[in-house]
Amino acid sequence: MSVSVHALEQAHTQLRAAITRRRPIAALYRGRRRLLCPHLLGWNRRRRLQVLCYQYGGDSESGLQPAGESDNWRCLAVENLSQVELLDGPWQTAENHSRPQTCIEEVELDVDDYPESVPTTPSPNTQKCKTLALESSQHRQFPKCPSSCPE
Repeated sequence: MSVSVHALEQAHTQLRAAITRRRPIAALYRGRRRLLCPHLLGWNRRRRLQVLCYQYGGDSESGLQPAGESDNWRCLAVENLSQVELLDGPWQTAENHSRPQTCIEEVELDVDDYPESVPTTPSPNTQKCKTLALESSQHRQFPKCPSSCPE
């Protein structure tokens, strides 16, 4: 299958973003829509760009087990991926992610090198500061925000 350099670069860029941000993706792989969490990106022995993903939804030629099952790992050729888009949603994986894999010989990116982001909850002072800022801008006065306000 011949793929344009531009399409390959776009898929590569989206996969890099998904790995570094721990974001799931939706993509077409050989015409089948898949929901994936890419864990490793790199090259096989033949210097073909590959991605090791955990597939948690969508369609699959070999069938898909329930979410969390270890049989849902997929080694995919990046050249066969299209319409790759980042999704908002929980990161998915299976217990055996650290098992030895033979899909990728030279790793470019490994999700384990990027710690999970800890969701931050705004402090009560954040809303207070936003309210003060809004009120002051409506009255054309710009008082200093209290020192307890985040910058």
